[in-house]
Amino acid sequence: MQVDSKEIKDFSPDINIDVSSIFGIKKKMKVPAFKEKSALVPTIDENYIFDEETTTSILVGFKFNKKVLIQGLHGTGKSSHIEQVAARLNWPCLRINLDGHISRFDLLGKDSIVLKDNKQVTTFKEGLLPWAIQNPVALVLDEYDAGRPDVMFVIQRILEVEGKLTLLDQNKVITPHPFFRIFGTCNTLGLGDNTGLYSGTQNLNQGQLDRWNIFSTLNFIEPAVEKKIIEGKLGKNKSKISDKLASMIRLANLIRQAFSSSDLSVTMSPRTCILWAENFIIFGNLEKAFKLTFLNKCEMNDKKIIIELYQRCFGKEIE
Repeated sequence: MQVDSKEIKDFSPDINIDVSSIFGIKKKMKVPAFKEKSALVPTIDENYIFDEETTTSILVGFKFNKKVLIQGLHGTGKSSHIEQVAARLNWPCLRINLDGHISRFDLLGKDSIVLKDNKQVTTFKEGLLPWAIQNPVALVLDEYDAGRPDVMFVIQRILEVEGKLTLLDQNKVITPHPFFRIFGTCNTLGLGDNTGLYSGTQNLNQGQLDRWNIFSTLNFIEPAVEKKIIEGKLGKNKSKISDKLASMIRLANLIRQAFSSSDLSVTMSPRTCILWAENFIIFGNLEKAFKLTFLNKCEMNDKKIIIELYQRCFGKEIE
């Protein structure tokens, strides 16, 4: 993974913004921000709807340099919440997905052979972590509960109070930039997965979790808010499906309730609802779009229950 090679470490926040007016939340607070947008600042989604508690937690993280871990089911907008807050602060943001392919060498760096004066020489290539902590960057550790043990112990170093990072290969200690910030997202909060939805997640030791300052939970949202989110994603096409959205969201919530009570082994995320609506615009058939988006990936026992729930919401059986 490559990041913009332009150094941004000399930049610091140069304005303070009123969060209640920018994010539409009740909390009265001013948060440092940047006047100018750099290459690593996420693109603003004008239709994004912010969750009050999660947004407040993220803003506190930016203002007071608190480490914020956001837990929730897939598709609820954990990472996008952080990105959209950073976008409105013009704060550079770097996301690292801690899947099984990320190694400690990817994070810290490693020796590599390069050509110099037509000769092969060995030089140290800095990883993502040393670069990030030396710059005013919001580092987002996605799928924090899926990280490999050797990777997690590397990350544990920067979760300390001082957050200094030691590069043993370079005999070097790196002090974080004053405006370096760190956030994480996870599905299970490091307690393991009993649902089977998140294979590959790990149990995190208490020493890891204790180093996070703020824990926020972002699960499913109110139907009225979910309706606004879907309409915002559809843009000018929302009129084609507006009369069906209430029933679609009702079905999604019934599926979520059945999942919570262990009657279903699958659940329906807000992201899936958006995809269902988008596929309806493409195919022009709500039932077909539902099959292609969600039903076809369910096992037979789940399908029987979901088909009954569909009939309850739409008054017709799925053919």
